Amino acid sequence: MRPRASDSLEWHVDPAMTPSFWLDQLEPQPRRPALDGVREADVCIVGGGFTGLWLAYELRRSDPAREVVVLEAERVGFGASGRNGGWVQGEVSGSAKAWRRRGGPGAPLAMERAMRETLPNISEAIERERIECDWRHGGSLIVAQSQTQLARLRDELRHEREVLGEAASWQFVSEADLRQRVVVRDGLGALFTPHCARVQPARLVAGLAAAAQRAGAVIHEGTRVVGVEPGIARAVGASVRARHVILATEAYTANLPGRHRMVLPMNSSMIVTEPLPDPVWAELGWSGAETLLDGSYLYTYSQRTADGRIAIGGRGVPYRFGSRTDREGPVPAQTVAQLRDRLRSLFPQLAQAPVARAWHGVLGVSRDWCPTVALDASTGLGFAGGYAGEGVAAANLAARTMADLVLGRDTELTRLPWVDTMPRNWEPEPLRFIGAHSVFRLYGAADRREERTGHATRLASVAGLIAGR
Repeated sequence: MRPRASDSLEWHVDPAMTPSFWLDQLEPQPRRPALDGVREADVCIVGGGFTGLWLAYELRRSDPAREVVVLEAERVGFGASGRNGGWVQGEVSGSAKAWRRRGGPGAPLAMERAMRETLPNISEAIERERIECDWRHGGSLIVAQSQTQLARLRDELRHEREVLGEAASWQFVSEADLRQRVVVRDGLGALFTPHCARVQPARLVAGLAAAAQRAGAVIHEGTRVVGVEPGIARAVGASVRARHVILATEAYTANLPGRHRMVLPMNSSMIVTEPLPDPVWAELGWSGAETLLDGSYLYTYSQRTADGRIAIGGRGVPYRFGSRTDREGPVPAQTVAQLRDRLRSLFPQLAQAPVARAWHGVLGVSRDWCPTVALDASTGLGFAGGYAGEGVAAANLAARTMADLVLGRDTELTRLPWVDTMPRNWEPEPLRFIGAHSVFRLYGAADRREERTGHATRLASVAGLIAGR
């Protein structure tokens, strides 16, 4: 697909911009001081995103005497926490089959229940700490725009009910009922779950960092950790000695020595429109601010922002050779054009809507697509992550789980199936690169074939086998 001239001219890259539109909206703040020299702590957390900050916050609230230090290479929220789609989703990545392999027959239901209880936990913390982050608990929709997509959604609904029984939350939405929620071109029906909220993620991460500091945690920004070992996290020219050293580095875990194949850094891109006028919103509806997923294999994820824009993401180069994580340059014009075309295919009224900003980043995927919370009691080394793009809520649950592990508690959280079950490493290069790009191409081919023929195809099943989903 060749980008049109208008696609490359309707948005501009300012070198002074932050890594995302969400971060652009924050009030400028002085950088927290970098770590200097050697210091002691009870817990050292590497990574100042949602996982690391929730963990620092929970540890200090549970045990105010415990000294907690967070080390962040850039600024808090620099990675996926400040660049994501803003979905606080009461679900966790990973198939029911994968969760059963980890924790037995009851594992999918245990994770589902824990994730659903996480949304009110986050909401209560936001209210308690008075964090202004555009929180709106409106649920989520998966929309079908073809008969094949509609049949797939019905299959997914049946599968969820087989796995979860009465705990299943997705419900079918008819074409007429969908139009009452949001007017999507050729929308034939949808699935809806109430277990999702919209948020401005950078405001949430900034408010969480401030809350963690108020609770007594120490945050050092501009402190790049280059290695961890039992009892110590080493940065450039500085270090922290601690009984527990916890990696909350998500996709950036691949940059650490000995952990290059632990998670796969997948890329995702986003664009956001300028604020849309009221007459356009009157046509589109979407007054409930549900998060929106389209029913294609190469799906896009969208939200209606609090200031009347649409943010949509899900395209771009899927993976960079060697697990590279640097995604700070301009988004390619072709990727912007692809996202704009997808936006138009959902909402034709937006054919001329200008793009205000484009950005991209990386997210961490484990080999079985299930997140992990692991703590080695003998060494004090821990890891939490691998959310596969569904980490805004899961990071909170992971942090509370890790906090209980660090504090030596035996709780329902420490008995969840994601505890201490590290998946195998990803394949070495060039197999990682070939596999990731093959999956992306197969899913795209499946979408094109379904659109052309009107029939389901097995190409997506092949892609799923390669991906290990």
